[in-house]
Amino acid sequence: MANLASKLQPWWLLLVIPFLFVSNTYHCVNAEPQVPCYFIFGDSLSDNGNNNNLATEAKVNYWPYGIDFPKGPTGRFTNGRTMQDIIVQLLGFQEFIPPFATSRGQEILKGVNYASGSAGILNESGQHLGVRISMDMQLSNHQSVIQTIVEMLGKCAASKLLGKCMYAVQIGSNDYINNYFKPEMYNSSHLFTPEQYAAYLIEQYSRKIKVGKYNGA
Repeated sequence: MANLASKLQPWWLLLVIPFLFVSNTYHCVNAEPQVPCYFIFGDSLSDNGNNNNLATEAKVNYWPYGIDFPKGPTGRFTNGRTMQDIIVQLLGFQEFIPPFATSRGQEILKGVNYASGSAGILNESGQHLGVRISMDMQLSNHQSVIQTIVEMLGKCAASKLLGKCMYAVQIGSNDYINNYFKPEMYNSSHLFTPEQYAAYLIEQYSRKIKVGKYNGA
């Protein structure tokens, strides 16, 4: 168990850091944005509409989803705001970060939400539910947004802006509930012990983040 705990330690940090961040920024609710832009990667816990027009069972742009949200059903997998919405407000943004599917023009300078319900670290996770935007594809979409920002501002100004932005990544649950825990559909549980699978996910996650960073993400 001690060995497993040491392997899972980075995931605990991913869970703890957002709560520490929210606690430390609560007093800034009505202030100017603490960062110029906020980019979001993840799954259904962060998705705010990217799955709406995809051929997938993982879409929620209908009642009762959004019953407590001012705009009603938007594609958020919740009755109201997502965790990312709350963080965005605590940062001082006047508007929520737009989903990649509908982001246009100058609004991308304040950030983009790439998250997709049923997406995972592994490309195959969630495939039985239909089309989803995997972590690899989300990083690819971010590259296209970066290129657009460079074209809008110029390389130097774009680099300065992106260097001040905040990035949030919340992903991995579908690699279990829509992959490892479905042995009738996926072979991951036949190939890995729980400890091996956790280590494999961490390795894949780390590699993807590093590749994204080197490519300007």
